Amino acid sequence: MRSAYFTFKGQTSLYVFVAVLFLVGVIFGALMVNALSLEQRQDLEGYLGNFFMTVQHSGQVTETGTYWDIAMLHLKWVGLIFILGLSVIGLPGILVLDFLKGVLIGFTVGYLVGQYSWKGLLFALVSVAPHNLFVIPVLLICSVSAMTFSLYIIRNRVLMQRTTGNQRPFASYMVLTIVMAALLLGVASFETWVTPAMMRWVTPMLLPA
Repeated sequence: MRSAYFTFKGQTSLYVFVAVLFLVGVIFGALMVNALSLEQRQDLEGYLGNFFMTVQHSGQVTETGTYWDIAMLHLKWVGLIFILGLSVIGLPGILVLDFLKGVLIGFTVGYLVGQYSWKGLLFALVSVAPHNLFVIPVLLICSVSAMTFSLYIIRNRVLMQRTTGNQRPFASYMVLTIVMAALLLGVASFETWVTPAMMRWVTPMLLPA
């Protein structure tokens, strides 16, 4: 029990660290919006205008291929974290990915709110927030799991310990990653078939009269 308590306590500190790093990325991404030049803002505005038109006039049926595109994007992110955790030297890369994820979300929401005010915030709430409420915790769990496994390998190499249960941490690491990947497949289905319908409800407010 005490061993499990200290393990959980150690992972809790990792969760706090990774969550703070992600939030710093969100803030940094939101601040990046102010650094955009006028030309960059115009390009983004034109791109979003075309995107809103596409969403508004798209049919109700979403192709299955779109689902797999979204699912593979999530799975690649989790797979990269998994590989970095196995490589041990990729430990800083896990932190970079978490920070980058925060930057992407912060920039997206920051630009929508800055450009379209409350309408942009509403669009962000239906297009960015719903699936990321699940994606972000999954990525944070995968990141902490990868960091924990890397630290386990480092400790064993430094202390020259050869334990008989050496495969157990890897098995736990593998199972957790598979479970998280399966959850992302479910999230991808929501993002494919539910999110577009929600976006079609909001986009008329963002299109020019």
